[in-house]
Amino acid sequence: MVDRTTKLRWRRRIRRRKRQAESFGEQAEQQLEVLVIGRLGRLWHVRRFLLSWFMLVILLASLLIVQTRSLNQYFQQPTAIPGGTYTEGILGNFTTANPLYAQGPVDSAVARLVFAGLFKFDDHNQLVGDLADSWAVNDRGNVYTVHLKLNLKWQDGQPLTSADVVYTYQTIQKPDAQSPLLSSWQGVTVAAVDPQTVTFTLPQAISSFPFHMTNGIVPKHILASHSSDQLRTIAFDTVSPVGAGPFIWKAIQVVGDTSNSREERIALAPNPTYSGGQPKLGNYIIRAFHSQSAATASFNRKELDGMSGFDRVPSSILAHTTVRQYSFPLTAETMVFLKTSDGVLADVKVRQALAAATDNQSIANGLGYPVQVVDAPFLRSQPEYNKSLTQASFNLAQAKQLLDADGWIMASNGIRQKDGNPLTFNLVTEDTQEYINVSNRLKKQWQAAGVNLSVTLQSPSDLQTALAFHTYDALLYGISIGVDPDVFAYWDSSQADIRSANRLNFSEYKSSAADASLEAGRTRSDSILRTIKYRPFLEAWQKDVPAIGLYQPRSLYFSRQSVAGLTEHTINSPLDRYSNVQNWMIRQADRDIN
Repeated sequence: MVDRTTKLRWRRRIRRRKRQAESFGEQAEQQLEVLVIGRLGRLWHVRRFLLSWFMLVILLASLLIVQTRSLNQYFQQPTAIPGGTYTEGILGNFTTANPLYAQGPVDSAVARLVFAGLFKFDDHNQLVGDLADSWAVNDRGNVYTVHLKLNLKWQDGQPLTSADVVYTYQTIQKPDAQSPLLSSWQGVTVAAVDPQTVTFTLPQAISSFPFHMTNGIVPKHILASHSSDQLRTIAFDTVSPVGAGPFIWKAIQVVGDTSNSREERIALAPNPTYSGGQPKLGNYIIRAFHSQSAATASFNRKELDGMSGFDRVPSSILAHTTVRQYSFPLTAETMVFLKTSDGVLADVKVRQALAAATDNQSIANGLGYPVQVVDAPFLRSQPEYNKSLTQASFNLAQAKQLLDADGWIMASNGIRQKDGNPLTFNLVTEDTQEYINVSNRLKKQWQAAGVNLSVTLQSPSDLQTALAFHTYDALLYGISIGVDPDVFAYWDSSQADIRSANRLNFSEYKSSAADASLEAGRTRSDSILRTIKYRPFLEAWQKDVPAIGLYQPRSLYFSRQSVAGLTEHTINSPLDRYSNVQNWMIRQADRDIN
């Protein structure tokens, strides 16, 4: 039981604490009055300062939210990874993988993937070493020394040395080997200094020579036992090629019973010893289609990852929303070559009139993709191009005046005649939609000047025959110019001779002034001096009009989805899309957060 004294003590303690609480409350009210309520009126004077802090807090919070979301997307977004099988369709047929003979699109593609050259072009269209580590040229410009990379190997494990390089080019130089590369290597002495060094001695300096060393090198230890006249028909070419390129030949399968359904399928595997690094793709398959319809159907069935050989994407394929188009500008020129040796086109006035009647800008605009107009034998991007020495600009009135002055009288049917002969000739070109459209535009433009043009569309194989024998009056065709402006093969008189190796002077153009200029220009390495030396050639070309420039074409490639490592850039041939094929990837996976 609590006594009275204890109760009184508790009551005094409770009253004391109550007074303390009341005192603390009064002090808090006084502080609130002084520090908060009393200062509210001052906030108006510092409103801008407070607003700035308030906005800063909002901005920091917003950035934190955005960063959090971005990081979340980063760690969840798929990225390309090695592995997988890439299947590429190519229009054409397979006949050989041997780079000494490969010419068609399929043969050339397989040869590029299986074999490696001394040099190749990179993603900037610059010449870089493939098997070569470095090179140098002497002061006279006629001796090139190439040093190979160390520890090069063939795909069968044997060492690749300078002896293989010498064997490759000496084989090309043998007439009975019948290599289409012969004309570029006539008169060149190739010698091995040591296992890693090769020298090339030219009869005279040729500035474009390094660009000829991009063809595949072949193995001496496999081919030397065969005579050179047998090399086109041995098993090495079609069933067991061994190279040093990014991919190893595994197998070939031929399917289809008819010419249209026939298809060659070539399986390749990554080469772990490739000098440019082991390819990231797990396998590479080439399927050669003999018809566009078969290739399109296969793509629509999702059997192909990529496709080459079309001049435009079929509408049925465009319906696939993931399809990616790659448009590679080519260092090439699409021209109408006018055969100057006979017929109505032997008349220079007719050729001059045709140039004036050609609206090449309109033709370029009608292609459906952006291109650069061509109006000279050099590309506009080359230093040797001279804008004052180009073909005549479009001027229909001038074209008519030239024909009138040359005695070509307009008949009632709208076709000019001279001495009872109509102004008519035949144009040969390949049977593609692009060339059909271009030839139709040319026909319409020249008809306005009183010229009757007939057009013959040919298959790729028939066109090659026409090119070999020059069986045409005019030719609508594209020629490769390349990085170096050495156009000797297309315009020098010697290249019109039926005895020449390739007979690439399609116009059969002959001019002593042009010949001397072409010879002088190709032997100079200094760009300014070359420009001076090439001027007489450009003057002769402008006056004689052996051809009419139209546009700088492209190479079209399309894939089912974007291919990591494949990027659009200027190339010299469609094969240069493989410039970094060892880095292509098609598989995807989420990024690892770790």
